[in-house]
Amino acid sequence: MRYSRPKKTIIRIEVSISQIDGFPNHPFKVINDDSMQELVQSIKENGLIMPAIVRKKDDGRFELISGHRRKMACKLAGLEKMSVTVRELDRDSAIITMVDSNMQRDKILPSEKAFAYKMRLEAMNRQGERSDLTSSPLGTKLRSDELLSEKVGESRNQIHVRLTELLPEILKMVDENTLGFRPAVELSFLNIQEQQDLLETMESEERTPSLAQAQRMKRLSADGQLDME
Repeated sequence: MRYSRPKKTIIRIEVSISQIDGFPNHPFKVINDDSMQELVQSIKENGLIMPAIVRKKDDGRFELISGHRRKMACKLAGLEKMSVTVRELDRDSAIITMVDSNMQRDKILPSEKAFAYKMRLEAMNRQGERSDLTSSPLGTKLRSDELLSEKVGESRNQIHVRLTELLPEILKMVDENTLGFRPAVELSFLNIQEQQDLLETMESEERTPSLAQAQRMKRLSADGQLDME
């Protein structure tokens, strides 16, 4: 005899915005830019078309899993309540759902993707899944960073996670497209002091390393012979 698992309860309700807390360590930025203002205007004219996703907290409040931009837009539109879908999720399942849903955004910074993938992979590891064999959650087509991941024998997600090892100032250069993704991955293997010395060199010379230079720095660092001179 087969036993089917009971379905998790999913409820759609209207909730006071003041009762909805943001997701802890949410890696995606929420900015009041032109795109946000377009969303605000859409909500004023048509209401919130797609409900946010939340889960119930032990204190009776709600934790926002997907819909941080929608929450801000609703507040800017002057709404006191917003439509949400309440899902029964444990902490790690909530993290995975949060990351996967936000990966559908049109624009995602490398730093956002890096910390999001890190959170997701850590959650998957706690659940006992093989993160090294896991593909992109959205099944996106093969890209240059996936080719890189095949070359080094790691998943594309883990390649992005390497960026979290960079100093914030260097990671910002990746976000601003002044430092390439692949050189940045190589530089992430430098220790903190080496990265600090490199940062000072880049600022003084107003230049960033090429991929070949970054690869050489990584090799020298591994051998304990890296000198910024």
